[in-house]
Amino acid sequence: MNLNNLGLETNILEKLKLNKIDSIEKLWKLNKKELKELKFTYEEINLIAVKLQLKGLDLNKRKTK
Repeated sequence: MNLNNLGLETNILEKLKLNKIDSIEKLWKLNKKELKELKFTYEEINLIAVKLQLKGLDLNKRKTK
Protein backbone atom coordinates (compact mmCIF):
# COMPACT_ATOMS: atom_id res chain seq x y z
CA MET A 1 0.00 0.00 0.00
CA ASN A 2 1.08 3.53 -0.74
CA LEU A 3 2.02 5.84 2.14
CA ASN A 4 -0.17 8.58 0.67
CA ASN A 5 -3.20 6.45 1.63
CA LEU A 6 -2.48 7.17 5.31
CA GLY A 7 -3.17 10.89 5.00
CA LEU A 8 0.04 11.93 6.74
CA GLU A 9 1.43 15.45 6.57
CA THR A 10 3.83 16.22 3.72
CA ASN A 11 6.84 16.72 6.02
CA ILE A 12 6.34 13.27 7.58
CA LEU A 13 6.00 11.64 4.15
CA GLU A 14 9.21 13.34 3.02
CA LYS A 15 11.09 12.11 6.11
CA LEU A 16 9.84 8.58 5.50
CA LYS A 17 10.94 8.67 1.86
CA LEU A 18 14.38 10.02 2.86
CA ASN A 19 14.73 6.96 5.09
CA LYS A 20 13.72 4.64 2.22
CA ILE A 21 10.35 3.86 3.78
CA ASP A 22 8.11 3.92 0.74
CA SER A 23 5.21 1.67 1.69
CA ILE A 24 2.83 1.10 4.57
CA GLU A 25 4.25 -2.40 4.92
CA LYS A 26 7.79 -1.06 5.51
CA LEU A 27 6.50 1.55 7.94
CA TRP A 28 4.46 -1.01 9.88
CA LYS A 29 7.55 -3.19 10.43
CA LEU A 30 9.18 -0.38 12.44
CA ASN A 31 8.54 0.20 16.12
CA LYS A 32 8.39 3.55 17.90
CA LYS A 33 12.00 3.30 19.07
CA GLU A 34 13.21 2.77 15.50
CA LEU A 35 11.21 5.79 14.32
CA LYS A 36 12.77 7.86 17.12
CA GLU A 37 16.22 6.73 15.94
CA LEU A 38 15.28 8.01 12.47
CA LYS A 39 14.78 11.46 14.07
CA PHE A 40 10.98 11.52 14.12
CA THR A 41 9.50 13.61 16.91
CA TYR A 42 7.21 12.19 19.59
CA GLU A 43 4.27 13.99 17.97
CA GLU A 44 5.10 12.65 14.50
CA ILE A 45 5.43 9.11 15.84
CA ASN A 46 2.07 9.34 17.59
CA LEU A 47 0.43 10.71 14.44
CA ILE A 48 1.89 7.84 12.41
CA ALA A 49 0.62 5.37 15.01
CA VAL A 50 -2.90 6.82 14.91
CA LYS A 51 -3.02 6.80 11.11
CA LEU A 52 -1.86 3.16 11.06
CA GLN A 53 -4.47 2.23 13.67
CA LEU A 54 -7.15 3.74 11.46
CA LYS A 55 -6.02 1.24 8.82
CA GLY A 56 -6.15 -1.63 11.34
CA LEU A 57 -2.39 -1.77 11.99
CA ASP A 58 -0.66 -1.19 15.31
CA LEU A 59 3.01 -0.28 15.86
CA ASN A 60 2.95 -1.70 19.38
CA LYS A 61 1.05 -4.95 19.01
CA ARG A 62 1.79 -6.28 15.57
CA LYS A 63 -0.45 -9.07 14.46
CA THR A 64 -0.06 -10.92 11.21
CA LYS A 65 -2.73 -12.96 9.52
